[in-house]
Amino acid sequence: MNKYIISNPNIMGGAPVIKGTRIPIEVILHRLKEGNSLEAIHKMYAWVDMKTLTGAIDEAIQTVTTTLHA
Repeated sequence: MNKYIISNPNIMGGAPVIKGTRIPIEVILHRLKEGNSLEAIHKMYAWVDMKTLTGAIDEAIQTVTTTLHA
């Protein structure tokens, strides 16, 4: 977790969130699982630019990939 996702015990109890927001990455992943498009999710969180949103999803994928391949 680097550029787009942070975890801080003082923000949302330490849940990984999109940096600069209080949006847990888990919520974004659930929205994708529900079938929401990236564009629809962006409309739900319009204050988060698309680059940040896609970057956070990419970081989540990378985190899972590296963790499970270790």
